[in-house]
Amino acid sequence: MAGVRGRLAPYLMILPGGLWLAAFFLVPIVLMVSLSLQTGNLIDGFQQTLHWRNYTDGLSTYGDKFVRSLWYGLVATVACIVIAYPAAYWIAFRGGRAKSTYLFLLLLPYFVSFILRTVSWKLVLTDNGPILGPLRDHGVLPEGFHVLDTGVAVVSGLAYNFLPFMVLPIYVALERIDPRVVEAAYDLYASRAQAFLRVILPLSLPGVFAGVIMTFVPVSSDYVNAEVLGGPQNTMIGNVIQTEYFNNSAYPTASALSFALMAILLVGIFAYARTLGTQDVLEAAGR
Repeated sequence: MAGVRGRLAPYLMILPGGLWLAAFFLVPIVLMVSLSLQTGNLIDGFQQTLHWRNYTDGLSTYGDKFVRSLWYGLVATVACIVIAYPAAYWIAFRGGRAKSTYLFLLLLPYFVSFILRTVSWKLVLTDNGPILGPLRDHGVLPEGFHVLDTGVAVVSGLAYNFLPFMVLPIYVALERIDPRVVEAAYDLYASRAQAFLRVILPLSLPGVFAGVIMTFVPVSSDYVNAEVLGGPQNTMIGNVIQTEYFNNSAYPTASALSFALMAILLVGIFAYARTLGTQDVLEAAGR
């Protein structure tokens, strides 16, 4: 009896997670794929007709929105790396006993609602806000210069809202580095730059890898920042999906666009993992 329980224990432990994935991931995915191939309308109902043109029409009509979403996602993700890596590095190696305090202060703004943070960012970037207003009054900025309703505003909001998704994985990876390994590099007459490039950076790549995935995927599919900060000229594919679903009740088109976006992101992630070298990253994480 004890042997049976021992053999079943791993499956019982994974059962809640498996049921959760089946109920809230696999089933919605199957329903979304089925709906994306249907035709009809809200009044007469939708019928399964294997209408693949929902995909081709969506990609051809909103191709520029797909490209813009991926571009904004890429720029925001790079911006997050540039901001997050030095911050995580400083906390991990210079934070001392106050590491937890610094992390808490870094994450404190994110205890506020996502919508409120985005709206507050709009107040910061407005022409008469606390940054642009004084610069405009002192003649530093030319007439007609504005940031709101531009791609810069959208990318700034995306980078700000998703920064913790980059900071935390990088910090964890840096925190795991054995200080004796870094000291050994210095003992072998490595300069600070050499020690960083040949020891610290390779060992922190698993954190960067995880941070990029955790940031790029939600950033590319976000629609709140483009809606609040970007205006009609900077809409992303998430805004199109929202409009097709909630305003136009075009459920098949919205489902096709959602599934196409997910497929594009998966292809991009696999290409990124292959380019970076997942095996190298896992080996570095295991050291």
